[in-house]
Amino acid sequence: MTNPDILQLRDFLLKEAQGDLLPCAAQMAAAERFNLSLHDVEEAALEMGLLPARYQRNRHCISTLQQYTLFRSRAVVIGCGGLGGYVIEELARLGVGNLVLIDHDVIEEHNLNRQILSSADVLNRPKVDVAFERVKAINPAINVTPLKTHFLHDNGRELVEGADVVIDGLDTIPARMELAQICHEMSVPVVHGAIGGWYGQVATQLPGENISPQIFGMTPPIKGIETDFGNPSFTPGVIASLQVAEACKILLREGRCLSRRILFINLLDMEIIEVKLSK
Repeated sequence: MTNPDILQLRDFLLKEAQGDLLPCAAQMAAAERFNLSLHDVEEAALEMGLLPARYQRNRHCISTLQQYTLFRSRAVVIGCGGLGGYVIEELARLGVGNLVLIDHDVIEEHNLNRQILSSADVLNRPKVDVAFERVKAINPAINVTPLKTHFLHDNGRELVEGADVVIDGLDTIPARMELAQICHEMSVPVVHGAIGGWYGQVATQLPGENISPQIFGMTPPIKGIETDFGNPSFTPGVIASLQVAEACKILLREGRCLSRRILFINLLDMEIIEVKLSK
């Protein structure tokens, strides 16, 4: 945009704002009037200190400046199933502005008991396509890149490149270990999560750390305990929410992350155990 166009956009947004809140209808009108994407309009509003009204319930714990930081951030979600679906939902509502969604699989009937992206009308559709549509329905200002592919050693670095945070929604232990190693080598934070039955675990690997040998051991099995325990509807939501909280803190450089710690969550007995990891 030229300087006069930018000034006109800012004048328009200020005129349409309700105090420091910018309604969604005003964003859509600005996008149409100035031939911009909703992403561009939202970024301009946040730069001006205007808070898109969809985030107004964030404001007592996330400032407008921090909302701008989230909007300019890039999160890579690897796996769009039980954990990944909830992670994607919450990142979109939180306002993380650039999401890369990676999964090779399609939605199947056995996903319906626990995966928030699944429903009877999207069976056999690629998970990343359904996730893309879900994000756009929740928050159309977010840039979404759906990639229908496996996470592998050969493409892992390319998939992680440019991420401010990576969130692990994988379902095999070797893939999780590969992800942790690649993120370690690239100095990219990764938030690990795993579930099985009533149980789950969460850990965060910050740059300079490598948690996988301590979590999985040197000769781990291919699959985790979910193979034997299955997963009910509630466990993915609990663990994914903890992962998103960790990701939010990483992006905002706020609070204390699970660096060198792992949480074991037992929902059956409602116990949370923290174990410190060695340096």
